[in-house]
Amino acid sequence: MKSHYKVIVIGGGIGGCSTLYHLTREGCTDVALIERNELTSGTTWHSAAQVTNFGATQTMVGLKSHSIKLYKELSADPENPINYHHASGGIRLASTQEHLDGYNHFISLAKGMGVNFEMLDPAECAKRHPLIETHDLLGGLWDPLDGDIDPAQLTQSLAREARKAGAEIFRHNPVEAIHQDEDGKWVLQTKNGVVSCDKLVNAGGYRVNELGKMLGIEYPVISMEHMYFLTESLPELEAIDYRVPLLRDPLDDFYSRQEKNGLLVGIYEQRCKTWGMDGIDPNFVNALCPDDLDRCLDNMERVFKRMPCLERTGIHSIINGPITYSADGNPLVGKTPGFDNLYSIIGLRAGLGEGGGHGKILAEIILHGESEWDTWCIDPARFTSHANTEFTALKSIEDYQNEFRFHMPHEARPAGRLAKTTSIYTTLKAQHAEFGVVNGWERAMFFKPTADFEFKHSFRFTETDKIVAAEVKGVTENVGIMEVNGFNRFEIKGPKAAEWLNSLMCSNIPKTVGRIGLCYFLTEKGNVLGEATIAKLSEDTFWYGSAAAAEYKDMDWLRTHLPEEGVEIRSLTNTHTILSVTGPKSRDLLASLSPRTDWSNAAFPWLTTKPVFIGHAAAQALRVSFSGELGWELHVPNEQLLLAHTLLTEAGVDYGLIPFGSMALESMRLEKGYRHWKADLITEFDPFESALDRFIKIDKEEDFPGKAALLAKQGKPMRKKFVTLTVDCDIAPAHPGDSICVNGKVVGTVTSAAFGYRVNKNIVLAFIDPAYASEGSEVDVEIIGTPYPAVVVSDCLYDPKNEKVRSL
Repeated sequence: MKSHYKVIVIGGGIGGCSTLYHLTREGCTDVALIERNELTSGTTWHSAAQVTNFGATQTMVGLKSHSIKLYKELSADPENPINYHHASGGIRLASTQEHLDGYNHFISLAKGMGVNFEMLDPAECAKRHPLIETHDLLGGLWDPLDGDIDPAQLTQSLAREARKAGAEIFRHNPVEAIHQDEDGKWVLQTKNGVVSCDKLVNAGGYRVNELGKMLGIEYPVISMEHMYFLTESLPELEAIDYRVPLLRDPLDDFYSRQEKNGLLVGIYEQRCKTWGMDGIDPNFVNALCPDDLDRCLDNMERVFKRMPCLERTGIHSIINGPITYSADGNPLVGKTPGFDNLYSIIGLRAGLGEGGGHGKILAEIILHGESEWDTWCIDPARFTSHANTEFTALKSIEDYQNEFRFHMPHEARPAGRLAKTTSIYTTLKAQHAEFGVVNGWERAMFFKPTADFEFKHSFRFTETDKIVAAEVKGVTENVGIMEVNGFNRFEIKGPKAAEWLNSLMCSNIPKTVGRIGLCYFLTEKGNVLGEATIAKLSEDTFWYGSAAAAEYKDMDWLRTHLPEEGVEIRSLTNTHTILSVTGPKSRDLLASLSPRTDWSNAAFPWLTTKPVFIGHAAAQALRVSFSGELGWELHVPNEQLLLAHTLLTEAGVDYGLIPFGSMALESMRLEKGYRHWKADLITEFDPFESALDRFIKIDKEEDFPGKAALLAKQGKPMRKKFVTLTVDCDIAPAHPGDSICVNGKVVGTVTSAAFGYRVNKNIVLAFIDPAYASEGSEVDVEIIGTPYPAVVVSDCLYDPKNEKVRSL
């Protein structure tokens, strides 16, 4: 080893080798990979190694498509071929209408990434896979490029190509300790000596938290035991001259693929087990867990009914090994929050199938700060303090048990719940709140008419939509109250606070004490990184507010740019909670409880803030409204939240106060064209493409991050344009990822959608080709498999002059 490298990757599985390969492809060759044993000696070696194009978001589809393309190229090397069964095809079975609706949505989503799936009827499923029975089947999703690959050959190929480009690999060299020098460099004590690097990557596989302890980090990643078995040869397979497609069954919790003339069958049993939570034997290398097929007996009867041939053959061997899961099933690929030069590629549940894309994304982030795709779905910063090891274990078990069952719209699964609650949770529960989860926080989605009302998750409109409509009506006609917990809130103060904040934003920050501004900040490439509501509380004190999910992401970005002196940041995210009081009677309600505050428009105009008392509960009141009605946000210290909520609820009886939830708010904000971070605001587009022109001060004196890149784009054609559409469909809303087409050609992608009950329109927000972005342009929006006519409209359908929010 040299004494120093620009980048060191720890771990020689698919994640580490893919990262090393892609770093060299991006031009960085001063890199090394350190592996404690042999390459591919962890989870990678016993992987079932399926390579599918299927993904729940466009980013996941994109990285899988990259993996398939890369693996095909590598496998074509005549000197070092890889056993890659490319394009065997795969079927995901559908046994319910919900499965069909979901698959039709994913077909549309994938189409926007240039990937073509197909819906099959039961007869066609059986024709393409002659070993299955079609009882209870409604159809299946066909992935033409599905296949499987040899794990060891793949990782060796990636390693070989990286070495050719100048990277170095050191095997049988376990890392024993890690520390960071004062200058920020990482210093690694390894078995074979000390080495340092500018940037460090944790690709430790199931030993991720052993490295985490050396780094002082508890990663939200654990391992689950996973079993598959290999059968003896089957006459049915010997009799045909093609490989049967891969099979995945969300009802019976199994998958299958051909292995020689037999089958490989993997079970996602309900009686599953975590692994290694109390430590891992240092000698667990190229090793397996004890066989335990008894755990799978509950599944086996159903599996045999789907594939009767399994009853007529023997089991050749059983593989039971650890695979890593994160707290939401997606990997952690990117920069570690709290560090400037520490990265991870861990929690790779489907590592072989996705690993090529993960390595590409991470290499781009390490070297360029961002990927070509928005990577929030795999960003390590999406997990915050609630995602401890025990929480992760509960969620991993749940995810394992639902491996092929995609999340339905608005579905919040039960494991790990109540991780973050406020003092009014039980109050809202008594009001029949149906809760979802935002960054671990329990947040009311809507309020059920009765305690036993069943919330049916569907891609279509349901009875719940009538309840949401009633909540919108109550807010619009009288006044509503909503708890917005977990809202990201930082106090930024100091003599240089104003100057510093203004230097970061491509918008102007408020200059007058008591004023509020909506501000945006960019990546170095000039794309939209985030949105912040900034309130000036005093000459040297500001409140910075953003989406609850952005808690770690925004703090990390601010900390990275923090000057050596003159500015301090303190998080109030977990010390305060918002009570949003909104509707035409909100002023009267608040005045009845706070008579010493002048709530008039002259004294308390739109986009201003002041400290108030609600009864004897202190609050910072901001006159802003995400609903588009007259309203205030009351930022209340958590110790007085129950008091404030009780007082408002009791006094609200005289004003027709109703509780409302996030689904009603979603409907109302779409009518106003208000954006949602990581739905409508993503790092793939700049602020002009995102239709944020009125907030962008490109001529401001300050050299804010991304300014040079934004200036360089001036005069160049836009890639996409953000628009609002209304769609003529009365059976369902669109869903994020759905394609927008003209004459069958994809021209855009849905980012947010819901029915707007005040304007009686089915609304879609989307990025589309600029040629179709002008008002009046006619397009089609695909909704659960069917194109519906839609038209581009004004970006504000409700109260476009803002007369409601400015109400006198």
